[in-house]
Amino acid sequence: MAAGAPAGGGVVSGERRLAIGSLVLRNPVLTASGTCGYGLELARYFDIAVLGGICTKGLSLEPRAGNPPPRVCETPAGMLNSIGLANVGVEAFLAEKLPRLQAAGATVIANVLGTTPAEFERLARKLDGRPGLHALELNLSCPNVREGGLRLGTDPGRVREAVAAARGATRLPLVAKLSPETADIGALARAAAEGGADAVSVMNTIRGMAIDVRTRRPRLGNGIGGLSGPAIRPLAVRLVFEASRAVPIPVIGVGGVARWEDAVELMLAGATAVQVGSASFVNPRAPLDVLVGLDAYCKEQQIAYADLVGAVCLD
Repeated sequence: MAAGAPAGGGVVSGERRLAIGSLVLRNPVLTASGTCGYGLELARYFDIAVLGGICTKGLSLEPRAGNPPPRVCETPAGMLNSIGLANVGVEAFLAEKLPRLQAAGATVIANVLGTTPAEFERLARKLDGRPGLHALELNLSCPNVREGGLRLGTDPGRVREAVAAARGATRLPLVAKLSPETADIGALARAAAEGGADAVSVMNTIRGMAIDVRTRRPRLGNGIGGLSGPAIRPLAVRLVFEASRAVPIPVIGVGGVARWEDAVELMLAGATAVQVGSASFVNPRAPLDVLVGLDAYCKEQQIAYADLVGAVCLD
């Protein structure tokens, strides 16, 4: 175990356990897809097995080259990215990445991306029953690709259809990653639950744009990208709050988690678990630091992680 890793956990038995379907989490801190490659990239900084889970970079049926550069630019309190879902493809992941993640003892949640329900079904079928793979996260809402993406992820009917297609092809726990670009996050969450999702992750990045005032050209090669980082955390807190009150399945909070206090805030709003993403660009140990701080806070308060979920005081 890496130095500074928590010695114990806050997961307890019975109804207070943290779980996504049949997957019981050792703690509520996960990585966010697309921010640390396939998870192995963080292994040089700490023992990735101590986290609640590693959400891999998004996987497609075939390898993808992604969007033209520049793909990333810094913004006030955050960053824009337009990677375009570049990845090695599902077959290379199974052959090259998953065995190494399994050897590292990580809890692996494979993020998968499709443009149609049929593609999600094929991906789920390919990944079902693979040793070392614990759950799937369906990317229903990427904001910086031209096909699929927001068109699929903001329509409750299409969300339900895509989740149901994957559900019919696998017994693995399913997490549906939802778009923030909706007037009713509850409707999307309900659609995902009706389709068979075991949890929803809220939220994906939100579309943004930055322009170089000297060249008058967009700072991203694709023009528009996804905004992430602390700038979006208040939005994530609100959406987690609303989604958790709309569905009986767990909500995973995503968006601007850089400190343990951010994790607590999302859990108080209703998140069962949280994902750490853009903070890893600045500090590769950020997921571990969040976990260590959260663990210390719970021990100080003499509570289990699960006691935080939805415990915001509204009166």
